[in-house]
Amino acid sequence: MTDFAAWSRAVQARTEEALERVLPVEAIAPSKLHGAMRYVTLGGGKRVRPMLAFAAGEAVGADAVRVEAAACAVELIHVYSLTHDDLPCMDDDDLRRGKPTCHRQFDEATALLVGDALQSLAFEVLADPGLGLDPVVQVEMLAILARAAGSRGMCGGQAVDLDSTGRHLDLAELEFMHIHKTGALIQAAVLLGALASGSLAEEPRRRLQHYARCAGLAFQVMDDVLDAEADTATLGKTAGKDAAQGKATYLSLMSAREARAYAQELMAEALDALTPFGTRGARLADIARFIVERRY
Repeated sequence: MTDFAAWSRAVQARTEEALERVLPVEAIAPSKLHGAMRYVTLGGGKRVRPMLAFAAGEAVGADAVRVEAAACAVELIHVYSLTHDDLPCMDDDDLRRGKPTCHRQFDEATALLVGDALQSLAFEVLADPGLGLDPVVQVEMLAILARAAGSRGMCGGQAVDLDSTGRHLDLAELEFMHIHKTGALIQAAVLLGALASGSLAEEPRRRLQHYARCAGLAFQVMDDVLDAEADTATLGKTAGKDAAQGKATYLSLMSAREARAYAQELMAEALDALTPFGTRGARLADIARFIVERRY
């Protein structure tokens, strides 16, 4: 088995190539919109969600071509959410993935349309009949992605985030927000990667969902820590923005040391959920460790 660094680079490269294929080229009208879609999607990002999809696919023996479609769909939803989150009406940010945000590079109207178009493209990719999946399974995958992206998932979490700005949240309220805002799409990445196998029994599904819940919370804990401790150049986005805007974060409830310890607890719980998968769950375990140990 290749080491995690080599594996993650391979997945990132494969995802980049796949996204390059599914995104409309700039030469096709409307060229400005298509160019902006490619600007925000290609050439950056950790691709954690595609890595989760591929790792979950490996855990259950899914076909890699089908996993690739799931990985692209989840990443397109993620990039759409970042594009909209950066808008002045939301987080009003100037930098994403080390370059100007979409509304700064183009304009606000284009950024809004980019997000809308990427969301539509995600479902088009996942609905491709050429994937050869059982239609019942494919419809379930579409439903999982829709719920993860909607008001009971990512959009709902963002709404809670906006409403809570300047207010104190307790740990339960904070985790409710992050289970939806960040965790829902992380869970979708894991489930879609596994369902690319064509089926998923109840017990493996339950364990993968629990793994994803813990990994998703750990991801947000470390995001809050890094937002406070790392610099803008390292993060590729504006550092310290959450604190400056009065947003509820883990560091508003605990020290950075306590937050790191909590992330370690979540990682241990995620790893425990993978026990029945044995060596097939090794990549998911690697990602859980990466989430907690990353520096950007």
